[in-house]
Amino acid sequence: MIQQAPTHDVDTAHDPRRRLGVISIALMIIAASAPLTAVGGGFTTSFAVSGNLGVPLSFFILVAVFLVFALGYAAMSRFIDNAGAFYAYVAQGLSRSLGIGASMVALVAYNLMQIGINAMFGFSVADLLLSLFGWQTPWWIWSLVGVAIVGMLGVNRIDLSAKVLGVVVALEFLVVIVFDVVALIAQPEGVSARGLLVDDLFAPGIGVAFAFGVAAFMGFESAAIYSREAKDPKRTIGRATMLAIAVAGTFYGLSAWLMTVAVGPSSVVGVAAEQGPGLVFGVLAEHTGAIFTDLANVMFVTSIFAAMLSFHNAVARYFSTLGCEGVLPGWLGAQRALHGAPWAGSMTQSALGLLVLLVFVAFDPAMRGASAEEAALYPVLTMFTWLTSSGAAGLTFLMSIVAVAIIGYFARDSRGVGVVQRLVAPAIAAVSLAALFVLMLVNFDLLLGQVDETGQTYTTGLTWFFILLLVLPLLVGLAWAAVMRRGAPERYALVGHGEHD
Repeated sequence: MIQQAPTHDVDTAHDPRRRLGVISIALMIIAASAPLTAVGGGFTTSFAVSGNLGVPLSFFILVAVFLVFALGYAAMSRFIDNAGAFYAYVAQGLSRSLGIGASMVALVAYNLMQIGINAMFGFSVADLLLSLFGWQTPWWIWSLVGVAIVGMLGVNRIDLSAKVLGVVVALEFLVVIVFDVVALIAQPEGVSARGLLVDDLFAPGIGVAFAFGVAAFMGFESAAIYSREAKDPKRTIGRATMLAIAVAGTFYGLSAWLMTVAVGPSSVVGVAAEQGPGLVFGVLAEHTGAIFTDLANVMFVTSIFAAMLSFHNAVARYFSTLGCEGVLPGWLGAQRALHGAPWAGSMTQSALGLLVLLVFVAFDPAMRGASAEEAALYPVLTMFTWLTSSGAAGLTFLMSIVAVAIIGYFARDSRGVGVVQRLVAPAIAAVSLAALFVLMLVNFDLLLGQVDETGQTYTTGLTWFFILLLVLPLLVGLAWAAVMRRGAPERYALVGHGEHD
């Protein structure tokens, strides 16, 4: 007979680990999407890879989808206090076995996001040093430095990270606002609605545009990961999530549209493909001068670093929760005695990041004698694009499952939650997110840059590798759940229902 998982009455008023309020968690969420990284790196890469002018409209559609999803997500967060977030939601809403499967998908997706962003960090630091001092340095050296620094902060106390991220995010918004104003001044082709028209988006490359859009948003769903550190998890998590989606989403949509205004709708795809993140800083240099542009470049680097740190913290907490509940080896649940930082999960994520980085470095064209020009955008168009977009697709798949789990959770007991939050909103979200995931899969060849000279996409083993990387973890998790259910029923009873001591 399976034992019932223990319940915990948490004294939130006196728990020293509960330091995070609505603003702190909202900053964590926005920092994970990194506004300046999204604009300088994500938007330009989206235009370049998708060739789709409707990137701005994709953000406004995603705002609507994610706000609908967040209605049910926020309602469920009032009753679940678990740092495993999606894992716990699926376990309690559908089944423990599906919860374990969801946890594997989440681990892979979050790691892909964090490790991919690390490539952009290395590229940006190397580019900054080249522009400021003329120093030609390999991008991967700075990616290694990023792994080391994030790893050290990851084993530190969570409120230190919140303070650092708060300052960085405020400065990021300032830089992007300046770019937006400059875009309106530049307007080489005038101001038009191009980029916001339905025909602009519903064209070839739509799935890629949505993939990069989701990647820019990713972080909003991580609010529940900090439930064990929130001052009032029943209210803080939902409010922080809605605030982050509304602020970041509206800001992204407007900024993406103003990027088309800055260089012209007819030129934005070509310029983005040629210059990458340099598009933003080229526009700033032309209209604000060298000093502000240099400061913006520095902020771009710190923005990427903030995103790396935020995703690192999310992965570390997943590892810790799964270790505590016996899904993964127990040593992964080890925490610092003083302030509860999940040091074992943090170090594991750093080790994975280092391993994947070394694999991509081994295939760097510069390591095989290619010219600096040929190899310049390698970390952006391969490691960053492939990993972050794949991670975003994985999280989209996961959120569609969570939306169904919300319906299942409240179907057994409505807990006083209205029908819109417990049924209508999650049903709409489940269908919308599943449709987005299918669009991403259909466009995966284009996302990986597998396009021939005639403009036709083609499928290779690499395509199937990344698709399997998104789906296979769910199957592996289900198989492991069956083993746990038969061999360790006591541990299985804990799955998603409360971390043991």
